Amino acid sequence: MVGTVRIAVLSDVHGNLTAFDAVLADIDARGITTILNLGDVAGKGPRGSAAVARTRERCALTVRGNWDDFLPVSADHHDPAIRWWHDELTADDRDWLTNLPLSHDLEIAGRNVRLFHASATSVYTRVQFHHTDDEFAAMFASTELTGDGPEPTVVLYGDVHDAYVETYRGRTLVNVGSVGNPLDETTASYVILEGVGETFSLQIVRVPYDVEAEVAVAEAVRMPELEAWTVELRTGIYRGRHAELGLSRQE
Repeated sequence: MVGTVRIAVLSDVHGNLTAFDAVLADIDARGITTILNLGDVAGKGPRGSAAVARTRERCALTVRGNWDDFLPVSADHHDPAIRWWHDELTADDRDWLTNLPLSHDLEIAGRNVRLFHASATSVYTRVQFHHTDDEFAAMFASTELTGDGPEPTVVLYGDVHDAYVETYRGRTLVNVGSVGNPLDETTASYVILEGVGETFSLQIVRVPYDVEAEVAVAEAVRMPELEAWTVELRTGIYRGRHAELGLSRQE
């Protein structure tokens, strides 16, 4: 009998529990039982602690993102918003985030698959959709962050909140997008990996969710940076462009 493997891979929940639960419901409806998380569980959104709890309950593996890395040690950060997101987490949440692995390797349908948050270099090294050939090649390198596992032919990452698939010379780079803070469109995204015997496939899935319900939660808890967060969720446009485009919560 030919074995079948189906895995859901998601990233960048950022404390948006409404979006996270919508994605988990979609995964459950497809009968997928293994969920892997590429990090940035908390921060930016209003319910980081609840997102950590849901992640620990539902995800078989979570790798560490940049927010997972710095938020637990930011009690005295100069930015009051960062301190708010830090304090919203419990001590146990912060300890769990600090001890997450940086990368993970697995094999699906004979392909070596590598997972990390941002790049093979660092959780803080960003590789955008529009990248150079050298940046593409570096995503498949063995580094101190990745360890000495098998050379990957498929790499999945998060961080830039922009879902895409690129295959070049037998290597496939996948950004799974963002569950809680998508910046390519306004629906949450995740990826399904499937192996049937030696046949490998992947699919980007977009899941709508109640954006206004999540905005209402952020308002109720008086979350900092509410204006930027609200516009990002409603438009899918990064906050650094809001002033340029004249975007506000009243639009």
